[in-house]
Amino acid sequence: MNFTSGKQLLDICSEKNISISQAMFLRETTYLEQDSVEVTQKMERAYDIMKQSIHRALNEDLIGMGGMIGGESKHLDALRKSGKNICGTLISKAITYAVGVLEVNASMGLIVAAPTAGSSGVLPGVLCAMQEEYTLEDAVIIQALYTAAAVGYLITRNATTAGAEGGCQAEVGSASAMAAAAVTQLMGGTPSQCLDAASFALINILGLVCDPVGGLVEIPCQNRNAMGASNALVSAEIALSGIQSVVPVDEAIEVMYRVGRSLPVQLRETSQGGTAVAPSACHACKTKWKKQI
Repeated sequence: MNFTSGKQLLDICSEKNISISQAMFLRETTYLEQDSVEVTQKMERAYDIMKQSIHRALNEDLIGMGGMIGGESKHLDALRKSGKNICGTLISKAITYAVGVLEVNASMGLIVAAPTAGSSGVLPGVLCAMQEEYTLEDAVIIQALYTAAAVGYLITRNATTAGAEGGCQAEVGSASAMAAAAVTQLMGGTPSQCLDAASFALINILGLVCDPVGGLVEIPCQNRNAMGASNALVSAEIALSGIQSVVPVDEAIEVMYRVGRSLPVQLRETSQGGTAVAPSACHACKTKWKKQI
């Protein structure tokens, strides 16, 4: 059993009366002929790494290779615990955890590229926050990860998740879409609502450029992961309310790809435009990098 578009995926879910996560699991174990136990173990391992990366950020003193980030998740965590956070607990945790994973990535720690290292904080941030706030078992989160994987597969197959090809919208935007679909399933959403949430998430971040300061996955990548996490939750809530996306996820993916390809090369991971060439950013990069070496 295979699918190459959101429409085909929804048709399968409808015909077999299954969820997106079940459809993705079937694709892995039948079409790709992988052992079901091994597939499950790989996903469990991935989620374990996600949780460990968050724990490391909150309990260790991490500094990125470029010296520009490190300790931000602890600041956000302290703000929430003080009761002075502006966002609700769920979003506050999600952005804290997302930021933390980027600290681990920037310090050469182990993370799960979901779908890329530069966007690796979004999915774990959202899912770990959801698990804590709704007291969900790991097995339930694992099922949601299959839903996220289905969306990531569709984007990778039909567009791109590379910042060098499609800008940050292809990285954080894709991660946000994956997380939005996963959350929607966790909250009892239908397959159609899951893909609507993914579509909302992609469209909300459409056009976001990739402009890493110093060519490093630190600034503005870290804050954009926080934004991607919050966008995923917003998109899921909109979809769960019954609001339908005017643009199906297949079209949203195609639009994202076209927009990404139309971005000038200076705004596609080359560090030749955007935030990367702001004078203060360049100065910070030089001074902090010198301290690291």
